[in-house]
Amino acid sequence: MTKSNTQHAARYEELLQLLENRFKANMDRHKGIRWEDVQSKLQTQPEKLASLRDMEDTEGEPDVIGYDKKTNEFIFCDCSPESPKGRRSVCYDPEALESRKQHKPYNSAIGMAAEMGINILSEAEYQELQRLGKFDTKTSSWIKAPTEVRELGGAIFGDRRFGRVFIYHNGAESYYGVRGFRGSLRV
Repeated sequence: MTKSNTQHAARYEELLQLLENRFKANMDRHKGIRWEDVQSKLQTQPEKLASLRDMEDTEGEPDVIGYDKKTNEFIFCDCSPESPKGRRSVCYDPEALESRKQHKPYNSAIGMAAEMGINILSEAEYQELQRLGKFDTKTSSWIKAPTEVRELGGAIFGDRRFGRVFIYHNGAESYYGVRGFRGSLRV
């Protein structure tokens, strides 16, 4: 094994250990799911491990939040208390990014998610995540915009304020230092 391959393998072992520790520290997020089953699936899908590494590197703190019996997939989601730091100050999608003539952000939520191999959360997924804890109490996160909203130039985001979860709208080309996005990954 070359030095590069050894470092690569060590990095993924480190990631697996971090994910296992987070899994065990937050058992309320995934009742009835065993880490051994999750790890077994992860070890056969290196591209999913790469996506989880990207989620971790951008401070998303991915964790298992469910299991889909129909597809036999575990569902990982960004569980950082606030919108992931490495994914903030982005507009909604590549079209919105292209439409900006001045002061363009460095990327878009949909564009970054595609590059990372993850999906931006839908409104229903965002609401489900919020049932597991208190997320985005100081930040906000872009969520998948309904087609009819996006066709009119808008996008939607969510946050938690005053003890409730709010879903609101903005122009898709807007971006803010405290707005990022959360992603999910099925394994």
